[in-house]
This record gives sequence, structure tokens and C-alpha cells, in this order.
Amino acid sequence: MNSVTQDMRFRQSLLKYSQKYGVTKAAVKYKTNRQYIYRWLRRYDGTIESLREKSRRPHHHPNQHTEQELKLIRDMRRRNPAAGLVVLWVKLRQRRYTRTVTGLYRVLRRSGGMVVKPKNPKYIPKPYEQMSYPGERVQIDVKFVPAACLVGAAAGKKFYQYTAIDEFSRYRYLEAFEENSTYSSTQFLIHMLDHFKRLGFSVKCVQTDNGFEFTKRFGTSAPDNLSLFERALKERKITHKLIRPFTPRHNGKVERSHRKDNEYFYATHTFYSFNDFKKQLAVHLRKYNNFPMRPLNWISPKAALDNFLKHNVTYH
Repeated sequence: MNSVTQDMRFRQSLLKYSQKYGVTKAAVKYKTNRQYIYRWLRRYDGTIESLREKSRRPHHHPNQHTEQELKLIRDMRRRNPAAGLVVLWVKLRQRRYTRTVTGLYRVLRRSGGMVVKPKNPKYIPKPYEQMSYPGERVQIDVKFVPAACLVGAAAGKKFYQYTAIDEFSRYRYLEAFEENSTYSSTQFLIHMLDHFKRLGFSVKCVQTDNGFEFTKRFGTSAPDNLSLFERALKERKITHKLIRPFTPRHNGKVERSHRKDNEYFYATHTFYSFNDFKKQLAVHLRKYNNFPMRPLNWISPKAALDNFLKHNVTYH
């Protein structure tokens, strides 16, 4: 139902006063002219609805679409029901349609011919494979230390943080390097395996991305030409799992830990030398491994690892 406007109430009051005291007195009192009052008196039938402004929209336009053009648009829309506005306009132009894309848009809006775009198919991730014991799979990745953190003698240099995270316990092992290469990756692997062995478990599978510091998968060499890192894994009979290219979420645990490193470590620390970086990284690692985590029912990765190795307690 259309609402009653203030203008309609004003006109009704004006006309009632003019009917009682005359048009001239009404024009003086309401500060308007008599022609205005006479015009509305002719339209007034006693109801307030008769005082509503009528549409001023023209009934026709000299440049409006012809019936032939409207038929062309309807036929083209019927043959191309899923075509967007621009695609439909281009197809019409190829058939001697001379109107602008804006004019076509107005016609489609009036006739209800606009296409409703379907939603993009929702990504449904596969159920994540839960690990059942420490070392079943370890994710490894490399993080480039932000240049803004390097000051003094370290300014202009490049430092790298190698990260390994056990998928079962979220326990991490970090190490600082001045070089990002397959040699550094191999040294990190050896040190990581020794560290985990001292804790009481071995590694069955290592998961990495497809970087050249880990694999020659996308290099020019033959498929059987393994990198130094891959040979070290093969010698120790450890499975090497490569994630799908350009899909870092498949290495999600280590990527998430790197995001936390940015928020809680690199955003608030600076390093004056490589040794300074190593010392501060070791302190940060101790804090991380002893901080409670929600996926572990609010116990720390170190506690989760100890509970499994000593009491066979799992949290998944």
C-alpha cells in the first residue's frame, strides 16, 4: 500500500481551507498561488489518494527500442540463456544491433531478462588424514627471514628458517641457515632426525613442497636423478611425500606455524648478526613447544609428545 506523504496532507489541508474561506484567503495563508489551488481542486474528489502526484514518466520516447529490436533481443536471449550482458550485446552487434550496452541493460532490466549468475562451486576439502603416532609424518618447509628484521651488520644479508613439525604432536624443530639449498636441507634433515631420536621416536615419512631445495621434480634432469636431500631420505629408508604443486594448504601445519612466527616473533624482533638470529630463534622455539594448543586439548606439543611416549596417551 502506498504511504500518505506530507505533501498530500498539506494539499488536503489547503483545499479544505479554500472550500471554507475561499481560494484567495487560502493562497495568502498557505503562501501559494491560486492557480495551484484551482489545479488541485479540479482533481480533488474528497479522498486523500486523489492528491497524490502522478507519474511524470513519458509514455513513449522518440529513441526507444523498436519492436524489431525487442524481438531480436528476445530471440537472442532465448538462444543464449546463460550469456552475460556484454556477451549478449556483442552477439547482438554482430546482427546489426546499434544500441549501446547501457540501453540494452535497461531493456533487460525492464523485461526481466538479466541473467542470475550461479554461485561458484564450493570447495569441499577432503577429510584430513590424522596421524596415530609421533614421526608418522613430518612436514618440512623453509621460511625467508623478513629483510626488515635484519639490522646493523646483518642488514642486506639473507637468513633462512628451516622448520620441521611433527603432525601428530605439533612438536617443532627449527634451525637457522645462511643458505637455502639442497645441502642446507640435507644438513637440517640429519640434525632433525638426531634430535627426534634423542626424544625417543623415529621418522617414517617427510612431506615437503616442490622447491629446488628439496627435489629436482621440476628440474631439467632425469626423474631418477635425485637431489642430495632425496638421496639422504632414501639412504635412511624414509618416505618422501611431495605435495601438489602450488597448493601450500597441503602443507598446512608448517605453513600455519610460519604465520604464527610472523605474528609473535618476526613482527617484534630484530637481528644484528647470524649468531644473534640463531639464539633468538632457539628461545622462540622453546616457547612454542611449551605453549598450550587447542588441537591438543590445551596442552603443549612437548607435553603431548611426552604423554604419548611415556603413557601412550593420544589427543586426536
